[in-house]
Amino acid sequence: MSQADSRRALMPLTLPQLDFWEEFTFHPDEPIATVAHCLDLDGVSDGQALVAAIIQTITESDALCVRFHVEADREMPLQSCDPQLRPALQQIDLRSAADPLQEAGSRMETDVAAPLDLRGDGLAATWLLRVGERRYLWYIRAHHIVLDGYGFTLIEQRCGQLYSQRLVGSDPGPAFHPFASFIAEEKAYRASRRHESDRAYWRSEFAAHAPLPILHRGDKQAGEAPHEVHGTLSADVSAGLRGLSQKTDIGWPDLLVLLSGLHLSRRLPRQRIEGSEVLAFWLPFMSRWGSLAAHTPAMVVNILPFHLSFTPQESLEDVLRENGATLRSQRRHGRYRIEQIAMDNGMPAGSRYFFSPLINVLPFSAPSFHGCTVTREIMGSGQGEGIDLTFRGEDDGSGLSFAMSADPAMFAREPFERHGEALPAFLARALVPEALARPIAELLAEPREDALGLV
Repeated sequence: MSQADSRRALMPLTLPQLDFWEEFTFHPDEPIATVAHCLDLDGVSDGQALVAAIIQTITESDALCVRFHVEADREMPLQSCDPQLRPALQQIDLRSAADPLQEAGSRMETDVAAPLDLRGDGLAATWLLRVGERRYLWYIRAHHIVLDGYGFTLIEQRCGQLYSQRLVGSDPGPAFHPFASFIAEEKAYRASRRHESDRAYWRSEFAAHAPLPILHRGDKQAGEAPHEVHGTLSADVSAGLRGLSQKTDIGWPDLLVLLSGLHLSRRLPRQRIEGSEVLAFWLPFMSRWGSLAAHTPAMVVNILPFHLSFTPQESLEDVLRENGATLRSQRRHGRYRIEQIAMDNGMPAGSRYFFSPLINVLPFSAPSFHGCTVTREIMGSGQGEGIDLTFRGEDDGSGLSFAMSADPAMFAREPFERHGEALPAFLARALVPEALARPIAELLAEPREDALGLV
């Protein structure tokens, strides 16, 4: 399907888009689903080449010009890709400001804090802020209904390819797939045998565990800012994850998920099922590999529950291997949407699952721009709830950092903030070679000073 077809077509919303639309109807004036990235590009040798690369990238990114069509005879809107809504690149020279970086940050934060109206025009923006002779900040903002975190990564990587091609003639790679082709593929999946097989898997999975908490959308308010802790993980932790990955054949991001889940399990409520301790938490699933979504900026990421299970006498190695196998099994069925699961389970209208605790690992290196030092900053990633733990790092597991947030209505500030030190310390203890043979109960029992501080 050509890009022209993508622009003309009236298309249905995907299940995650319908979910965001319903959320918007409950909170139309709150910026609870704004996502934004900023790339710090230091060493730009050709500003015009950078401008041209950004414009071409945005031109290829259909999702950034989505328009929603609300019709009186339809309960839910349709969407189209309207070239008139494609965000024009704003070029802003801040070199004369007293503090260019501070001025740039203030402008971006103000933009992220502004509500986005899904019924209006334009859900995305892109700025190029010049803060030095060869230093630029490239800012992209959108509503989560059209773009997820990996969609941002695709856009950033594509722009780096196009910039480098203009400077040194390197291969720019293929253009993005049209948004309409992605929508058509999603429709085909929902009518496929694989969809039915995935449905059966998740029906069985949910039947085996206690019901998960539900959030009534009207109860969710912007409220008080969440408690937050930030930290970095040492090079020893990164090396330990890579070494353990080789030993267990579990990817280091999955090991980080499982170990973090064990850390949280020490104080969060657990279920007891047939002698096993079970902590239910939520994991984002990219749901892109093997589909057009692998090279299409869009809102694709899924969120699915994971039940971390262990018995006290099991060794850490056995717990990791058993739960790692479960993770791999879930990924084979990870395209099946949580929104569909909610409908399958009779979720009441105006409700959804309460996605807490949520653990997210983002192993995405910053994109390459020829001759530049590139740093990525996440300016907005939507509003979390309950406990939200996000790790970021390079694709080889180096340079790991974490950000953890908590709802102040549910968790006391002071004990929660101790996790800035307690989480890295637990990971370090769990990654020494001798820890693998230890009973899991022994590892979880020491020390216990890092309680989450449940209210």
